[in-house]
Amino acid sequence: MVVCGDDGLARRLAAELGEVYAEQVTLVVPPAAERPLAVGRPPWWGLFGRVPPARPFRTPAGERTPDGPRIVEAAEPDEAVLAAVGTAEASALALVYEDDDRNVRAALVARRLNPRLRLVIRLYNRKLGQHLEELLDQAAIVAGPAAGPRDPDSATTVLSDADTAAPALAASAVAGTSKVIQADGLLLRAVERTPPGRGEVADPGLCTLALLSATTTDPAGSESSVLGGERGLQLLPDDRAVAAATGRGTVALEAVSHTGPIRPARRLSTAALPVGSLFSRRLRWSLAGITAAVAALAVGSWITTGDHPLHAAYITLLDIFAINDPAVGAPTVRQVLQILSGFVGLLLLPVLVAAAIEALGAFRTATALRRPPRGLSGHVVLLGLGKIGTRVLARLRELGIPVVCVESDPQARGLALARRLRVPVVLGDVTDEGVLEAARIHRAHALLALTSSDTTNLEAALHARGVKPDLRAVLRLYEDDFATAVYRTLRAAHPDALTRSRSVTHLAAPAFAGAMMGRQILGAIPVERRVLLFAAVDVAGTPQLEGLTVAESFRPGAWRVIALDTASPHERRPDLGSTPREGSVAGPGLVWDLHPGYVLRPEDRVVLAATRRGLAELLGRVGAPGPTGPPLP
Repeated sequence: MVVCGDDGLARRLAAELGEVYAEQVTLVVPPAAERPLAVGRPPWWGLFGRVPPARPFRTPAGERTPDGPRIVEAAEPDEAVLAAVGTAEASALALVYEDDDRNVRAALVARRLNPRLRLVIRLYNRKLGQHLEELLDQAAIVAGPAAGPRDPDSATTVLSDADTAAPALAASAVAGTSKVIQADGLLLRAVERTPPGRGEVADPGLCTLALLSATTTDPAGSESSVLGGERGLQLLPDDRAVAAATGRGTVALEAVSHTGPIRPARRLSTAALPVGSLFSRRLRWSLAGITAAVAALAVGSWITTGDHPLHAAYITLLDIFAINDPAVGAPTVRQVLQILSGFVGLLLLPVLVAAAIEALGAFRTATALRRPPRGLSGHVVLLGLGKIGTRVLARLRELGIPVVCVESDPQARGLALARRLRVPVVLGDVTDEGVLEAARIHRAHALLALTSSDTTNLEAALHARGVKPDLRAVLRLYEDDFATAVYRTLRAAHPDALTRSRSVTHLAAPAFAGAMMGRQILGAIPVERRVLLFAAVDVAGTPQLEGLTVAESFRPGAWRVIALDTASPHERRPDLGSTPREGSVAGPGLVWDLHPGYVLRPEDRVVLAATRRGLAELLGRVGAPGPTGPPLP
């Protein structure tokens, strides 16, 4: 397999293929002098990106290979380079450069060199990705008639690291964890259950994913005991193991819901005027006071003069606007009312001017950016509207979570989405004094720092914690090791607050690796020092599943079927991990409560949870016993 890229995702993907799937990988990277450094890093940090991984890979048998992936340095993945690294004989090629144009050009060349090649392309542009998939798959069919439509051996898969990581980052702010998967438009999370009391049974949720180590004390699950055997971590345990594990915490799968205060959606009607968005609260109170004064003067005139109420109101308005004749020779009460009306008229003039100015400003910014409304609370403050931030913003709004964005670049790509969704935006450098305060950080539920600068994200989190010590903070960081160090430091400094530091490459690599192996990875959930993968798998051609019941297909510690796609094959959505587009016709969807006796048919598609080794076995990469006996062919 060949991986071409210029950032941490390429290295992470090569490591995933070598360590998990025992594949021989060739890694094509730019020359050391041309590799981009992460924005916000000190100069010496780039040295870490120029050193090849020193940790050797493990083969399925546990033997160590002396070297990691074969590394080839090339400025551009042109035809000569792709031919030199063996693209014509490779089974799969991943193009994960940050530049979409470079990935598209290389994909066209690679398809011409090898029509049977499985292509995995990193693209941010979704519409371009859909057209490119169709074009390259059609090219494979024309060049190799033996390959049917969507042949898994020559299929093209377009992924975005932003789309892959966005659900986990959004869930970190919404539910306090990034251990999430998205399937058929539903966001699911792995939640840790405390050990049940004597005589009690832990809530399994949709299913029990793991039994935690007997001495695990870290609530985030990133550090754990190294115990082995029955007291150690058990992934995908059966019901008997769960019942026997008294005093052990469990990890269960459940649907995500917003843990912050629920803000009811406002309903707009054609008769209602958007007064709240046009005028400030102080101005509205001023107008209300003057209206009450006018009404009081009209009532006073009606009572003292005995005129008709409408005539009394008319005379009062004439006095307020100073267009009535002076009340010379009139009774004293009438003269006093005229003087008071003139005083109210003087007060009304500046209020009307202020109302006109505020309304004009509101109309001018109606097609621009909204300001955070007064009194806003329980929202998520999102820093950065680049590739990652834009996708996370869309995901948060799909979940109905109130968001305030902070962006320093007036031309950022996410501002158009924020304007269309009517999301408040604060334009300014987050490190400047008063910017986070303008985003109402002191009333926020969570902070999502997703700028491209690690330094900016860290500084923003520290400043926000200074304003609100118990604020939930989620940071996007470039390198896994740096993310771990920041997480541990912030957790030690603020033990009562929830802190998460996430590397986008760590969140996105399993999906890219699964696509290269011909499987759709919906997500990866870390459990202590292990990882559970969630994949959509066609039953046909998988002997460990085909013809077996759900209970018989369950391999404790390896894989477990957790959902069934009930849509017919021609109605299925190709990507279960994506959110259904607005206006699209929804199929029957996924069934999560499967009967253990249901027999898996060849036309079925299932969602299963698996360990890395278990998924590799399902792919035929590891020889292992089948569910009921000797090794399968």
